[in-house]
Amino acid sequence: MLFNCSGYGLNQDNGYPYLEIADIDLATITDRMAVKKAVQCGNVDDALEKVNDLNPEILDTNPQLFFHLQQQRLIELIRNGKVEEALEFAQEELAPRGEENETFLEELERTVALLAFEDFSNCPVGELLDISQRLKTASEVNAAILTSQSHEKDPKLPSLLKMLIWAQNQLDEKSTYPGINNLVTAVLEDPAV
Repeated sequence: MLFNCSGYGLNQDNGYPYLEIADIDLATITDRMAVKKAVQCGNVDDALEKVNDLNPEILDTNPQLFFHLQQQRLIELIRNGKVEEALEFAQEELAPRGEENETFLEELERTVALLAFEDFSNCPVGELLDISQRLKTASEVNAAILTSQSHEKDPKLPSLLKMLIWAQNQLDEKSTYPGINNLVTAVLEDPAV
């Protein structure tokens, strides 16, 4: 099943905006959202499996993304109190990557520092346990999937809404017409007489 998604640009003849139709496979959107949700819920193993099902090259060609997913997996082990499993995972999976890349090593050291604290609220790196860390990782995965599918990594809706406002402002100067005054409801309203 295909979903038509509008893109935009400027007409070279007159400089006015135009809409371009691009086909996006709904299945890829659903798959991408499932990966994102898995990361946001802390199910990193599930997310890794789903990413590999979508396109195994994503993780093969993006070592930083792979490290961040593995780091998130370590964070989840620590969050769940699985200290021995977390230490073993850090030593076997993340330490070798840290030896190859100093940035990874610094991030690993910050993450492992969580193990030194029983009360994470007093931990200087406690922000790693915040939901914002999951969201950051999920966003990075989402962008990588979009890039692999040759789609833009930023959503088009904000740009389309700005274009709608611009177009309506242009029309306001020339004519009266039914317009969208509330972008949340997107209801066409008759012009005030």
